Amino acid sequence: MTIIAAADGSALGNPGPAGWAWYVDEENWAAGGWDHGTNNMGELQAVLELFRATEHLPEEELKILCDSQYAINCISKWMPGWKKRGWKKADGKQVLNQDILKELDAAIQGRKYSFEWVKGHAGHDLNEAADDHARAAATAHQQGTTPDAGPGYTGGTGSAAPVEEETVKPVATPAAPAQTTDFAATVYELERGFLDQQIRTSFTELKDFLHPSYQEVSRDGGLLDVASIGRLLESGSALPATGQMQVLATRQISEDMVLLAYRMKPADSEVLVVSSWWQQGQGEWKLRFRQETIERTV
Repeated sequence: MTIIAAADGSALGNPGPAGWAWYVDEENWAAGGWDHGTNNMGELQAVLELFRATEHLPEEELKILCDSQYAINCISKWMPGWKKRGWKKADGKQVLNQDILKELDAAIQGRKYSFEWVKGHAGHDLNEAADDHARAAATAHQQGTTPDAGPGYTGGTGSAAPVEEETVKPVATPAAPAQTTDFAATVYELERGFLDQQIRTSFTELKDFLHPSYQEVSRDGGLLDVASIGRLLESGSALPATGQMQVLATRQISEDMVLLAYRMKPADSEVLVVSSWWQQGQGEWKLRFRQETIERTV
């Protein structure tokens, strides 16, 4: 038997009043939050609380649906390296949210689980329910009221779904196209991860997004590749600030190449028009080429 659940986080202001929630069905869900926190804290806490709620069922596999590449990557890719370095990134800086991550590291030991990325706010029933409960918890903290904590895991009807033995998979690489057939949603979420300021401070995390032959024409006309980005971050310098994406187009150029074009307004820059080319290879999408251009108005 496999327990299928969505986990999600919410923050009003990010940081600000924050909430987390996991959801299986109406008989099995939980939520909580803080007066001050971040969306990433909520995403991780939701997964942690799901493991805690089902710890009395160590033989049951968890299939965890997340719309956060950050949460999936933290647990399935980056955490072992962080742990070996004493919860520090490759640049020596402390890992953010490490209190939650340390508890997660303990909670997942001996458990069978897999992650599946789902597109947020796209009508996925479990994801939408988890998002609603997480946002309600954040709103309660904003208003100074007690959030609805939910029934927890009761094991009631609909909480588990049988799966054939051959369908049980190990922890999945979040960028694998098998997790979604929507290439537009896949590259959009990957680009969001690439723009995440927490990820952009560490070459260890950032290079997971990059093709070995990656090149970037920056907003100032400079040329970056994987090696130069590594030298920049390891020297203590920072990559340019980013902003919210306003998607202009997503186009499949070939079987293994997708173009994502969008506008972005960083706090320290004029409006930028960005073109990102994502290439699929060996089961993953990697960022192959990117160009930032200052938008010119006539």
